Amino acid sequence: MLAYLCWGLFAVIAVADWFAVGTGDRRTEAVVKPAALLALTTAALAGGAAEEPAGLWLVGALLLGTVGDVLLLESSERRFLGGLSAFLVGHLAYVVSFALLGLSASWWLAGGVVALALSGLVAQRVLLATWTAGGPALAVPVALYTAVIGAMLVTGFATEQPLVAAGATVFVVSDTVLALDRFARPARWRDPVPHVVVMVTYHLGQALIVLGVLAAL
Repeated sequence: MLAYLCWGLFAVIAVADWFAVGTGDRRTEAVVKPAALLALTTAALAGGAAEEPAGLWLVGALLLGTVGDVLLLESSERRFLGGLSAFLVGHLAYVVSFALLGLSASWWLAGGVVALALSGLVAQRVLLATWTAGGPALAVPVALYTAVIGAMLVTGFATEQPLVAAGATVFVVSDTVLALDRFARPARWRDPVPHVVVMVTYHLGQALIVLGVLAAL
């Protein structure tokens, strides 16, 4: 019962964040954005994540995501790099969690490589834009982050857990839209659509990962 209540709370807070982003309500967003990940962390714990090493690493990844959410509430380059660092370490925690579940070289892994190759087409455009905007001081951290989230994507597929693979893919979609919006925004994009897409895919991706890891424990 507690787990269901936690998942319900996460859903309510996540939707509230989507509306706050869509309406430009920054005050509400500052509260509900980190609260959503904390609620998801609570749901993971209620589902037994603390009982296994893979679950503990999952919780660590979610908490680091919460830190990243707080840092990214402001758009300065310093806060952006801080948030990027928090999420980078968080993705490494996801990789460890997935590895502890067990990784296999199979058609699942091949699917992850294909997904990585497709995301790499967009990553090239983003990395060129970051080099133009901030030189190596910006491009190198973004490149490192891109490599780490790519590892998270491939290992997610290698777990052969459908929910984990789907969640990792949706999470990459979220970060891809965020990177394009910030560094290489297509001319036809209009606010607040990309911002809402980022948050919807961000929450759904991590929720799927949590469900997949809990199911595998």
